Amino acid sequence: MPPAMTDILDMWSPLAGHATELVPVDFLLPTGIYIQLEVPSEATIQHIKLLLWKQAQTYPLFPALGEMESHMFECVNQAAVHEELEDETRRLCDVRPFLPVLRLVTRNCGRAERLLDSKIGVLIGKGLHELDALQAQEVKDFRAKMLRVSEARMQFYHAMTWSEWLQACFSPQMETTGAAPPAASSYSQEDYLKITIHFDQSQVSTEGAEPLRPRSTVSTSARIHLPLVTPPAPQVQVRAGLFHGTELLCKPAVSSESSGRSEHAWSDGTLEFDIVASDLPRMTRLCFAVYAIMDKVKKQKSTKNTHSNKKPCPPPAWVNTMVFDYKGQLKTGDVILHSWSSFPDELEEMLNPIGTIQTNPYTENATELHVHFQEYSSQPIVFPPFDKHVRHWLGRGGKKFHIELKEIMERDPLSQLCENEKDLIWTLRHDCHLKFPQSLPKLLLSVKWSKHEDMAQLQALLQIWPRLSPRDALELLDFNYPDQYVREYAVRCLREMSDEELSQYLLQLVQVLRYEPYYDCALTRFLLERAQANRKIGHFLFWHLRSEIHMPAVSIQFALILEAYCRGSIPHIEVLKKQVEALSKLKSVNELIKLGTIKTARSKTKEAMLTKEAMMTCLRQSGYSETLSDLNSPLNPSIQLSDVSVVERCRYMDSKMKPLWIVYHNKLLRGDSLGIIFKNGDDLRQDMLTLQILRLMDLLWKENSLDLRIVPYGCLATGDRAGLIEVVSSADTIANIQLTSSNVAAAAAFNKDALLNWLKEKNSGDALDRAIEEFTLSCAGYCVATYVLGIGDRHSDNIMVRSTGQLFHIDFGHILGNFKSKFGIKRERVPFILTHDFIHVIQQGKTGNTEKFGSFRQYCEDAYLILRKNGNLFITLFALMLTAGLPELTSVKDIQYLKDSLALGKTDEEALKQFRQKFDEALRESWTTKVNWMAHNVAKDNRS
Repeated sequence: MPPAMTDILDMWSPLAGHATELVPVDFLLPTGIYIQLEVPSEATIQHIKLLLWKQAQTYPLFPALGEMESHMFECVNQAAVHEELEDETRRLCDVRPFLPVLRLVTRNCGRAERLLDSKIGVLIGKGLHELDALQAQEVKDFRAKMLRVSEARMQFYHAMTWSEWLQACFSPQMETTGAAPPAASSYSQEDYLKITIHFDQSQVSTEGAEPLRPRSTVSTSARIHLPLVTPPAPQVQVRAGLFHGTELLCKPAVSSESSGRSEHAWSDGTLEFDIVASDLPRMTRLCFAVYAIMDKVKKQKSTKNTHSNKKPCPPPAWVNTMVFDYKGQLKTGDVILHSWSSFPDELEEMLNPIGTIQTNPYTENATELHVHFQEYSSQPIVFPPFDKHVRHWLGRGGKKFHIELKEIMERDPLSQLCENEKDLIWTLRHDCHLKFPQSLPKLLLSVKWSKHEDMAQLQALLQIWPRLSPRDALELLDFNYPDQYVREYAVRCLREMSDEELSQYLLQLVQVLRYEPYYDCALTRFLLERAQANRKIGHFLFWHLRSEIHMPAVSIQFALILEAYCRGSIPHIEVLKKQVEALSKLKSVNELIKLGTIKTARSKTKEAMLTKEAMMTCLRQSGYSETLSDLNSPLNPSIQLSDVSVVERCRYMDSKMKPLWIVYHNKLLRGDSLGIIFKNGDDLRQDMLTLQILRLMDLLWKENSLDLRIVPYGCLATGDRAGLIEVVSSADTIANIQLTSSNVAAAAAFNKDALLNWLKEKNSGDALDRAIEEFTLSCAGYCVATYVLGIGDRHSDNIMVRSTGQLFHIDFGHILGNFKSKFGIKRERVPFILTHDFIHVIQQGKTGNTEKFGSFRQYCEDAYLILRKNGNLFITLFALMLTAGLPELTSVKDIQYLKDSLALGKTDEEALKQFRQKFDEALRESWTTKVNWMAHNVAKDNRS
């Protein structure tokens, strides 16, 4: 009988070695011999093999085993996946087999390659054997191409001198990297199948093939499988639409109704679309929705008769696929698509074109849709490559039309274009090209993508379009612009980015990989080239990808990119592997604490004492202390975390997920300590986005000679609802500062002298003046930033102050105006936090110091106007995150808040008037903030 699951969990728990140093493990030998041994849980795989070999000598058939080095262990890991333990430096407690069973097998040839594959699989969190098992030719071709590129890059690195290699990988100023090795970008047109294709208005033909019919048809096969159908079985329909981005190319096709329990069949299983086949864009998506039709009975008031009509219910399933494959070939034959069940709200035609084109890997409970793509010819039909000799016609407009065009082009990205405006833009594309080059996104939205003449004209125009600034080019990576040539143009513009600027926008660039329908694309190649040329970029690309590899829609795509990065950055593997192992240890400690707090919940004092003692014991174990020492910080790879300096200073925080507060010693910082917070159970990606935007605001202000002393501390998601947060040194919360100044929690929030007195304790003389100036500048910056971003839940524990005077906000679980309410009443009724005790500090404790307050107000207004000038950039960055799955950023409506807060579409004078009203409102209603803070302080005091 295998051990109980709870026993297995206890066996690999952080304190297993504290109770007993040995754990029982079953060994299965290739000779058929079974041996059970007790081995140290913290022993390496290599040491365990030595112990087994010594014991195996006393068993029959030992000589048949041969050399010890020719064998390795296999196990089933915690993810219930078969894993080969090629890396024998790992500890058994890090491997954490699902069952305490290790199988000894004979190694195949190519041990070095197998060891590298094993390391990469463990590092990226997805075994490469899973990728090997995929039958998709696109996966095989991409991996083969990336392998060639990676080998060329490693050869390039080996030819470098040490100084050249250090400069390339560890550029201290994050300057623009040098040229990449030629092979790194050698994606020739020879990789694509070339067939001569002739397009006209009604036909597509290949040599020796019959011409296509004018209409493009897709036929569904005879069945759809609905796994969870309960009686009475509904009637089911399938709706399908052809999309280019979010643009519907023609009227959707709808099947007839079908009745059945789980298998649904159609006798007329052909869905036909009213579009000429030659007019299909290269990036056409075919989107399906499967939904039930329910009878709806309506009573007529004038008569007793009733009649019924049928109403579609919300789709239980949707799935998307490309019409052309990754080689540009029109799809033919049978395809089985496993659908997704989570359906976004307010989608046109009940279809989800913005959703993934990947089929649902969890097939057991997924609706199964059988699709047959019509075969038009015995030869593949391939979308033609761009003909650079296509002539483009450029229309010109008069002065009247130029004025109208200018007004349209100055609108923000959220503004909708009517059909007349689109026609005007397309007609005057010559004026757009010469006078409004930054208007390219609006021109693209005006293209009739269902007409191949317009597509050809646009592609020709792109060849002469001026290069956009990288910031402006970011918008072209949005889902609305799926065309291959447009995205390649955008990437060419991004190549002008310095490494520092690329790092600023890396979060969005990783997210828009979701919009790429094919693994091999310009954006993927660009990110890999830059990441492999600069280790700091590579570090964050790795973590941004790995933190979401658990998501089914991107799991394969992100795993392929991670594998490609690792193969081209082999020296970086061990560095990243150390970080992954350390985070695994911290997760184990966190799980131990959660388990301990549940078991002893009846006694809070006993809980805290026992759990804290268990945590200390765990961190002192050699297996933990060694793994947690001497690693680069995932938050900032330039920082070396030497060791957990004083274990007694480490603790867990008193919140639901019991975050760990770990204090590190850092030799590179003259012995100063560094604090990091490890969270397990909270999604930090929204915090990451908010802090990134704060960092960008800080950059934009500094570009305009305004330094508002922002503190965009480090925050990094590292896995499924897990990540790290940087601890800002020498800082305390407003709540703690207020509570320490008063014996009564209810009165603390109303003590306007508490904050100023705290700064006086920390600073004296000129230092106090500097601290007050720091407070004034930072308070202005955060007032404007929190207003523009609509940051909510601003209680006194979410605002902190450093001893040097800098004020800063933390915890961004509510953004874009999603303010908290209780019993239907908004708890936050001010546009931003500006309390009288803040003003008291700004005025240096002098009530009549209007000059200081006037300077503060001017800082706020100047900061606001600078952000307005960059309003389109902020909208673009949030729009690129729409499919990330953040809780408060799910639709374009959420981004509308930014448009309103920045008063886009208004003049500077009108916008400034609006902001001044909000400023006065924040000051006038600050008493409501103090009441909320009082309630928070009282609740906090009661908990303690």
